[in-house]
Amino acid sequence: MIRLAADFNPGKPNPRTPEVAPALSPDALSISQQKTVQSVLQFVVTLGVCPYLMPGVGVPLRFRTEFGAVVQDVVCLSAAPDATRRLYTSCRVLLNVAQHASLGSLIFCRHFGDIAAGLCQLGFCPTKRKALTPAEEVLTEEERTLSMEALRDMLDQVYQPLAVRELLILQGGPPQSCTDGKTQVKCRSPAWLRRLCGQLLSERLMRPNGVQAVVRGILEGAGAGAAGGRDAEATAADWKKCDQIAKILASCPQQSLSPESYYRDICPQILDLFHFQDKLTARQFQRVATTTFLTMSRERPQLAAKYLLQPVLTPFHRCLSTAEIPESDMAPGTILVTEEELSRCIEDVFKVYVVGNEPLTVLVDSLLPVLGVLFLLYCFTKQSVSHIRSLCQEILLWILGKLERKKAIASLKGFAGLDKAMPSLHSLCQFRAATHGGVMITIKEAVSDEDEDEALYQKVSSEQGQVEHLGDLLSHCQECGLAGDFFIFCLKELTHVAMENEAELKTKPFSNKSLLELEQHQTLLVEGQERKLLVLQLVAVLCERMSEQIFTNITQVVDFVAATLQRACASLAHQAESTVESQTLSMSMGLVAIMLGGAVQLKSSDFAVLKQLLPLLEKVSNTYPDPVIQELAVDLRITISTHGAFATEAVSMAAHSTLNKKDPEGRIEQQQQISRESYTDVAQSHLKPQQSHEKSAQTGLQSSAPFIPKGVSQPSTTTNQKPASISAEQLQEILLSAYDPQIPTRAAALRTLSRWIEQREAKALEMQEKLLKIFLENLEHEDTFVYLSAIQGVALLSDVYPEKILPDLLAQYDGGKDKHTSETRMKVGEVLMRIVRALGDMVSKYREPLVHTFLRGVRDPDSAHRASSLANLGELCQRLDFLLGSVVHEVTACLIAVAKTDPEVQVRRAAVHVVVLLLRGLSQKATEVLRDVLKDLYHLLKHVVRVEPDDVAKLHAQLALEELDEIMKNFLFPPQKLEKKIVVLP
Repeated sequence: MIRLAADFNPGKPNPRTPEVAPALSPDALSISQQKTVQSVLQFVVTLGVCPYLMPGVGVPLRFRTEFGAVVQDVVCLSAAPDATRRLYTSCRVLLNVAQHASLGSLIFCRHFGDIAAGLCQLGFCPTKRKALTPAEEVLTEEERTLSMEALRDMLDQVYQPLAVRELLILQGGPPQSCTDGKTQVKCRSPAWLRRLCGQLLSERLMRPNGVQAVVRGILEGAGAGAAGGRDAEATAADWKKCDQIAKILASCPQQSLSPESYYRDICPQILDLFHFQDKLTARQFQRVATTTFLTMSRERPQLAAKYLLQPVLTPFHRCLSTAEIPESDMAPGTILVTEEELSRCIEDVFKVYVVGNEPLTVLVDSLLPVLGVLFLLYCFTKQSVSHIRSLCQEILLWILGKLERKKAIASLKGFAGLDKAMPSLHSLCQFRAATHGGVMITIKEAVSDEDEDEALYQKVSSEQGQVEHLGDLLSHCQECGLAGDFFIFCLKELTHVAMENEAELKTKPFSNKSLLELEQHQTLLVEGQERKLLVLQLVAVLCERMSEQIFTNITQVVDFVAATLQRACASLAHQAESTVESQTLSMSMGLVAIMLGGAVQLKSSDFAVLKQLLPLLEKVSNTYPDPVIQELAVDLRITISTHGAFATEAVSMAAHSTLNKKDPEGRIEQQQQISRESYTDVAQSHLKPQQSHEKSAQTGLQSSAPFIPKGVSQPSTTTNQKPASISAEQLQEILLSAYDPQIPTRAAALRTLSRWIEQREAKALEMQEKLLKIFLENLEHEDTFVYLSAIQGVALLSDVYPEKILPDLLAQYDGGKDKHTSETRMKVGEVLMRIVRALGDMVSKYREPLVHTFLRGVRDPDSAHRASSLANLGELCQRLDFLLGSVVHEVTACLIAVAKTDPEVQVRRAAVHVVVLLLRGLSQKATEVLRDVLKDLYHLLKHVVRVEPDDVAKLHAQLALEELDEIMKNFLFPPQKLEKKIVVLP
């Protein structure tokens, strides 16, 4: 046996078996033993503590269970020993037992409130004023002191939210009356107990992590568990409870030395409430923190700015242009603000400002100095993917919407670079993308002489990107009117640019200036030129990004017209009148005429605003060379001065077109009739230069017809109601207007002809050849508005007579450069694309001429024409489906040759894109239609991905491969469908 024992070498134990589990401590209780102990404790508390509590102290037994009410009646308080002595003995015994670890948790989890109520009564209940003899005293002073100390020790030992909750229960609610009837109401807590609980709660709050303990104690008592619980979301939505907690935290307790010392200790804990990771708990705590943040900012703004706002915005202040960076952080590449700090800063600002949504003065003033850095951060996040981009955008939109309009415009000026005084990012700092999708701020690397050109390019592109991002930001601010006000500001700045007298900036003779003065003068010249270019870029971006609803009230429209008139007067003063200025002036004056004509219900206050235009209109009527605009300016002055009591025919006509909307049955017909009359008048004005005063004003108004807002004599495309038949005179006038030198008039005439064709007007369709000639001639016009209207007209005409129009268009598109210009052929290609889309399934009838024309176009010497032919070929193949079968080999061979051999990258891109359209249009039918050439197309795409140097062509090829991969997956592994077939037997 001894040898066997010596040779025995057991293997390593399996850690998953019960035998290797750590041994329990000797005092560990089993579940049945815990139940026994709980029964004993309930017996002791029910008979030894609860019956001897004073009215209002703790929760009486009769409110707990029916058995508790029986016990309350059975206990005899007059029997010896005294009730207070019994309570003292029971509490001391329970506290002694609770010193044992296993028993203490059982006692405090279930009976903490009853023991605390007993100790409060024993240690702090005031005694009678009359001095008692030692024989009459139930408790000695030493025993009362021991009870006080025991209460404080117990409060320090237990889970703090539990202590807060029980103290709140002891403190009680508002006053309630005691009744002995059927409806029993709990008596109010005595005054000494309420004061004591308030003091103890304040001590809990002043402890480390006391804010979290108070919040948890209140929320958990409301039904939300420590980690959320079922009612956590409902509790988070209870703003009243959050307001109550915020008032408690914002109130400085009496135990604090001063409000500033209290805020210094509490504010860091409040900020920590924003940063919980658990989702449900975080929602509760963040709402409490946000409400507390706002309450403190409202009640004590100076302390809130110092101890709340300043710590939150510290990452921004650290990198401001006005900040002093320590020498230890000046090394290139040093991380000044980490990704975690910046992300936390943005999230906290979003929670306080946007979620809280209370524009307090201290909040707005604290955020203003860092708006420049915040906007630059937003621009940086727009360049890549970042989770803080949307937060930055929401913060900027919130602050711009809450600021006073002048301050908001000033902030936008700083964003655009027009206000150099606005604090921005430090010149030594830069944003850099971080590893977790955030952003960090670092010190710039030193720029060498070789990299100066690259640095200059980066600076220029960054400034241009900032202007574009500002346009994107303002596109969300149109409803509040901020975008309109800033657009008007930019127009006024544009006027100042036009009014500047550059002669004042010319240098004086060099002999009268020092080198320093010359350098300063040159710097001013450069800054002036930069400002002019920036204003022009701003106006261009805003015109591109903003919609027609940019102006939200009469004042903005009047300011816009005033800025336009001022710029026109400035151009006249410098003898720099242009066609663009003339058209803009005509459009703005037409807009005023429409408002005066009844499109807008004007009030007396609106006319007071319109009177600001009177001096400018008078100046235009006296100095502008165009007599039509002069007379219209006079008409508008008269109408504004008389508050609309007198109006010329042009103004009355605009009012009549608006009032017709009151008749819903005849609205479309009347609008079309008015539109035809106005276009007729336009044509007559150009055919007969010597007109009356009213006819001239009407011409000036109608020349701006394309700029009329929606609903004001605008052509309708509704075809449900048959329009009134047009007369030959009206048709003739519109045909003459199609050759008018005024661009708005010509474009309006082309649009009218297109609408008549769409509505199948018989008299217009009878002149199809003449209409086609008019549209084709206007295709060669250089103005976008004109030739796009002509393209629309040709497409609509071809939809009506495709067999007659389409051969002429194909011949014109297929002609060489000697017959038509490259631009004209491209425009005809756009017409053919629209025709293919409009024909839909009917395009199969014209498959042969279309395919052959496009394939010949691929061999054209002009690279732009080759790309256009490929684009049209892709649209055609996308709609032919199975009818592509007979020409699929020709198309495939053409695409392979072009994608591999064409020297122009644009053409190779178009060829690969045709493959993408082909696969996308055929979808699951590709395996049947392209059965013979699918392998060749696959090899072509792989060749492009491997060999093609152009990234865009590679991207198209990759997209095509993904389409092909999806098609083959569905072909090889079709989705399983649960179908039940029912066959009817004969």
